[in-house]
Amino acid sequence: MRICKAIRCTWTPQYSSQMLQQPLKSFKPYILRNFPTKYSSTMATASTQNDVAVSTQDKSTHILPKPIQVAKRLEKFKTTIFTQMSMLAIKHGAINLGQGFPNFDGPDFVKEAAIQSIKEGKNQYARGYGVPDLNSAVAARFKKDSGLDVDPEKEVTVTSGCTEAIAATMLGLINPGDEVILFAPFYDSYEATLSMAGAKIKGITLRPRDFSLPIEELKSAVSKNTRAILLNTPHNPTGKMFTREELNVIASLCIENDVLVFADEVYDKLAFEMEHISIASLPGMYERTVTMNSLGKTFSLTGWKIGWAIAPPHLTWGIRQAHSYLTFATSTPMQYASATALRTPDSYYEELKRDYSAKKEILVEGLMKAGFTVYPSSGTYFVVVDHTPFGLENDIAFCEYLIKEVGVVAIPTSVFYLNPEEGKNLVRFTFCKDEDTLRSAVQRMKEKLSRK
Repeated sequence: MRICKAIRCTWTPQYSSQMLQQPLKSFKPYILRNFPTKYSSTMATASTQNDVAVSTQDKSTHILPKPIQVAKRLEKFKTTIFTQMSMLAIKHGAINLGQGFPNFDGPDFVKEAAIQSIKEGKNQYARGYGVPDLNSAVAARFKKDSGLDVDPEKEVTVTSGCTEAIAATMLGLINPGDEVILFAPFYDSYEATLSMAGAKIKGITLRPRDFSLPIEELKSAVSKNTRAILLNTPHNPTGKMFTREELNVIASLCIENDVLVFADEVYDKLAFEMEHISIASLPGMYERTVTMNSLGKTFSLTGWKIGWAIAPPHLTWGIRQAHSYLTFATSTPMQYASATALRTPDSYYEELKRDYSAKKEILVEGLMKAGFTVYPSSGTYFVVVDHTPFGLENDIAFCEYLIKEVGVVAIPTSVFYLNPEEGKNLVRFTFCKDEDTLRSAVQRMKEKLSRK
């Protein structure tokens, strides 16, 4: 018996492959009814293209597939928007300025270090919380960047990317019913992992043009019931960097109300217009902060999935407990290579920022000339724009139009809000692509987009 993954049903192999290739049109209403998604037009097309005929012992009898089963805490979450948009990019031959992965490779010296580690036989399970060499390199880099001395053995936990560091932090330190504050728009894994932890989520919206922190709203939101604030700076998707003044306000509220901070700093080396500040470095904050980071964004090696969490021992314990039962350990040879990467001279980071500044300029100027309202981006490799000059009803409709009619992929930002209406006018582009790709995408938009 084989399993049809597309609609979770079974078929027997004695019937012809030709029959199985024919779309079963009668399944379309069922799929639309039982596989709801806010991207209905896109996903309905994808579903019908993957329909298969299903048979029991009698060829004339069809068995309807069973509804997908998922835990209630994850019912609201669909296939990630990044997967959906990347699939559409391939289907329509569009230039992908949506998902944040570079289309160029990481530095040779880091890849060579990985190859050498493999050849040296460093291929078995690593120590659960990281190989000593990488833990030490993370601690040394953090001291250089923040001025803080941390114990690599007791305060650094290596994870499978920053996404796992986020999950281990939420699952290890948040109890069901704990209140956690998010700044919307936010990276989509935040809400999902908090839901898995059973947290009560409270949103504070950062609004264009500058996405500044609404200080009075935050003060009203924080209380003795607040367990943690999840902070991302530089901020995905907006490119905002929290200022020292904003961070001081957050720190003051956390100290006053005994609140933790979970700080996602994966874009710390992509700070273009102001200094990146780790909130853990502010007075009184290290003892209540988990700082999360990764190798992938800075070294263009997103597929390696090497991340880490830095926290005082009393918080590290919970993170490691969760990490032990999520992935236990992370790729051994890649950890050794990552240690080599983190010891690179500062000249690497300076060149990285120069390269990305040039890419950013190409994209931002092109988007403005194409007719978008472009909002400031001080960090990350993302830019958020207002798409409404082109007359589409919302961000999802615009992104579908952009892919099918223009041949460029962007990400609709409504998926990054607790209330999707707040993001319906905005879409996100990335500039972590080579300059020729960026110019080609810009040219398509200038030629094919028209204001309405």
